[in-house]
Amino acid sequence: MKTQRWILNGQVQGVGFRPYIYRLATTFQLSGWIKNQLGEVEIVVQGCPHSLAAFAHALLPKAPPLAKPKIVSYQTIEQPRLNGFQILSSDSSTEAMIHVPPDYAPCQDCLKELYDPADRRYRYPFINCTQCGPRFTIIKCLPYDRPNTSLSGFPLCPACQAEYTDPQNRRFHAEPVACPVCGPGLTFQQGDIWINNTEAALSACIQALQAGDIVAIKGIGGYHLMCDACHDEAVKHLRQLKPRPHKPLALLFPDDQSEDLSGLKPFVTLEKYHIDWLRSAMRPIVMVNQVQNTPLSGEIAPGLAEVGMMLPCSPLHILLMDAFGGPLVATSANVSGEPILTSSTEVKKRLGHITQQFLHHNRPIVRPVDDPVFRFIQGMPRPLRLGRGCSPTELTLPFELSQPTLAVGGQQKNTVALAWKNRVVISAHIGDLGSPRSQAVFEQVIRDLQQSYAVQAERIVCDAHPYYRSSRWAKLSGLPVHQVYHHHAHAAALVGEFYSSFQTPWLVFTWDGVGLGEDGTLWGGEAFYGYPGQWQRVGTLRSFAPPGGDKAARELWRSALAICWETGYHWDEGEKISDSSLLYQVWQKQLNCPRTSAVGRLFDAAAALTGLLKNASYEGQGPMMLEAASQEVGEVIPLPIDKMQGIREINWAPLIHKLLNAHDSVSSRAASFQASLADSLRTLACLIREEKGVTQIGLSGGVFQNRVLCERVFSLLRAENFNVFLGKQLPANDAALSFGQIIEMMAVDFKNSY
Repeated sequence: MKTQRWILNGQVQGVGFRPYIYRLATTFQLSGWIKNQLGEVEIVVQGCPHSLAAFAHALLPKAPPLAKPKIVSYQTIEQPRLNGFQILSSDSSTEAMIHVPPDYAPCQDCLKELYDPADRRYRYPFINCTQCGPRFTIIKCLPYDRPNTSLSGFPLCPACQAEYTDPQNRRFHAEPVACPVCGPGLTFQQGDIWINNTEAALSACIQALQAGDIVAIKGIGGYHLMCDACHDEAVKHLRQLKPRPHKPLALLFPDDQSEDLSGLKPFVTLEKYHIDWLRSAMRPIVMVNQVQNTPLSGEIAPGLAEVGMMLPCSPLHILLMDAFGGPLVATSANVSGEPILTSSTEVKKRLGHITQQFLHHNRPIVRPVDDPVFRFIQGMPRPLRLGRGCSPTELTLPFELSQPTLAVGGQQKNTVALAWKNRVVISAHIGDLGSPRSQAVFEQVIRDLQQSYAVQAERIVCDAHPYYRSSRWAKLSGLPVHQVYHHHAHAAALVGEFYSSFQTPWLVFTWDGVGLGEDGTLWGGEAFYGYPGQWQRVGTLRSFAPPGGDKAARELWRSALAICWETGYHWDEGEKISDSSLLYQVWQKQLNCPRTSAVGRLFDAAAALTGLLKNASYEGQGPMMLEAASQEVGEVIPLPIDKMQGIREINWAPLIHKLLNAHDSVSSRAASFQASLADSLRTLACLIREEKGVTQIGLSGGVFQNRVLCERVFSLLRAENFNVFLGKQLPANDAALSFGQIIEMMAVDFKNSY
């Protein structure tokens, strides 16, 4: 008789791991116990050598689908004879090795019960088990036990208690377990009318949607504003009231359970990889192409070929979509740019001008989490936004940090990251920090991360831009602050995701909107050689000076006028703009005309010059429309690359004649613009390889969310025998800045240790 002790960590809480070990141990007639220890599990098994070997062989391969266990240690120990196998109470006295699980869509076992009239959870909107249901959005603190969740206010009925305490039941210690007798329920509110019965509330909500009304519906991580996606007037009304004049609206479709989602064919074009990702436990929003003559309202995504769609992510949404039978708009219930709203009081107060109809539930949401968004680029799902089902995102660092570190990201698409030892946890999407509520949620997330993981930051990393809200907060925190330049963080995020060693140099292109550069100008079209902590700027885009500074972000004509004025071209439409002659005089004197090398601003200019868009109502609108307009293989216009003060500079000037040529189609001009930029990147990479010998190319920054450009770049670079990398776990946009800031700080620690 021998005894073994195993310590495992990773994703082992909230995924049915303890009952799995109980069943595995009893199958092999082993005695002992399993116990939670703040993120780790301790397993002690006693039995004959043959049974112990069989247990060890099956331990990881047969783990539950949602579990991601890692073996920390294994040893043979001396232990008196044990009788039977037990699941012991959680131990909170050990050092924290916490891994917080995300929220999961319903599993097949729960779906069978949901549709079974004989089951006691038939049509229950909050059905769950150890393999599905809410996690991250209900956990107040660790260890992950029911009293530490927002379900603590729902005492279990005898039937649920029996399941919860039965190690052979799949709901053994399923912390959100509930049923119609003891669990949360639905309430429908229409003005002063309240319907408190769950079935009646759901029915009233569906009737309102079928009538073309807008309803605010509480989900897993917050409320959505929903309406019929094929009802033009309903969608227009929502846009007018939000207000959100043009930004694409996410869609929720019913899952018809067919292998190819055939019921969606009249609306969107789906490949198998889209369907697999849509049906993953995360249930993300996935960008897909609309079909021609789709029944969808033309107001869903004006000027774009793609829509963002998702399948139901909870039992409530499944029941809702089964009854409605068609696509619904499901946009975040928020003030544009802010985090999603989670409380009934706030949603009525802040969005009552949009709707007076609400479907509430009484399961508290501990923290707001928006829907994740993915786009397939180069055959792989690339995140555009982190959220429900993939948050918190944890990565392993190649080296250990000298002290716990908090990185506070940028101003737009903000996320924060907490890192200690060789672990880093990146938050869900917070958003634009330009509003008081965004700032409040930003601070809440910082407190929340440190409390959840039992780690207190001892220093802060922030962007070098002094006016970012995140940077200002960092400087007022009272902790030591380290600043990282915006595009260094972009480059470091890319390298940090893929490589465990910083000995091999990289060439990373960081193309985005704007960020403060080392010379005090606004960068955004850079090429960096080296590795984290040792970046050398070796390439850039020819800079230009849009008049009006930050106004150029939404008034695209400013960038268009700037590149025409810089090169002596005349733009007829530009001259029609009010006060353009006065603006030209201001530009000549370079008053409030900060120079920028941002590729994103060049895209803005191209969108204006081709006649697609002069004024944007949301960030990235012009570039997105330019990409959508590219329906052909574009003519490549060679762009000169000159070396200026040791830095190679791509000169965009030859593009202007093509962009202004009204005899060519908009598609031709848009495609040529992007093909020429891709070709110039390839040429620049080859020139730098001749000097540096570099073979690893990284692509980082929001511009590389453009599939037309990015896939062209991949094709050109691979033809030149480069190894090309684009983020898989983190977005290419500013959401990755917090992680990049951590990697830069780690590089400083690594350098200081030698």
